[in-house]
Amino acid sequence: PRPMFRTAPSCQQFHIQTAIIGAGVIGLSIARALSKKGHEVLLLEQSNAIGSGISSRNSEVIHAGIYYDKKTTPLKSKLCVEGKRLLYNYCRDRDIPHDRCGKLLVATDDEQRDVGLPTLVEYAKRNGVNDLRILTKEDIAAYEPSVMCTGGVLSPSTGIVDSHAFMTSLLADA
Repeated sequence: PRPMFRTAPSCQQFHIQTAIIGAGVIGLSIARALSKKGHEVLLLEQSNAIGSGISSRNSEVIHAGIYYDKKTTPLKSKLCVEGKRLLYNYCRDRDIPHDRCGKLLVATDDEQRDVGLPTLVEYAKRNGVNDLRILTKEDIAAYEPSVMCTGGVLSPSTGIVDSHAFMTSLLADA
């Protein structure tokens, strides 16, 4: 296959403002942000294609912001919720395949149902995620009849994204 990036002869010199090492989702996002502000950006990648490292091995989940305790990790909590909103908007505006499909969190015993899940619901509320629904085991059975549980929570704003389409869009925007 033809390499995505051209290799410059080693004897040439370039005058650039910013060099970014790594063309995964983080490097591409930084390149996009800086180029939007008028910076000349050189994106360096050791592979023949973008996103072929760690970024190609993620779950492609758009997290709702329910796992972080705002009291102990306030920045992570804030950025997760804000990132979810920004990612959904970016994907919608650029027709990047994504789905706000929701997620079921299930308890397999009474302690998870009575302690673990309510803790996550409380984290979510503190983070401004107010769309969670507490479900009985009968409610869960209506969604997924084969799941054996004591109860659960529905997170409607959790979703999935085509990470490679997302990275390709970031590169095009950079």
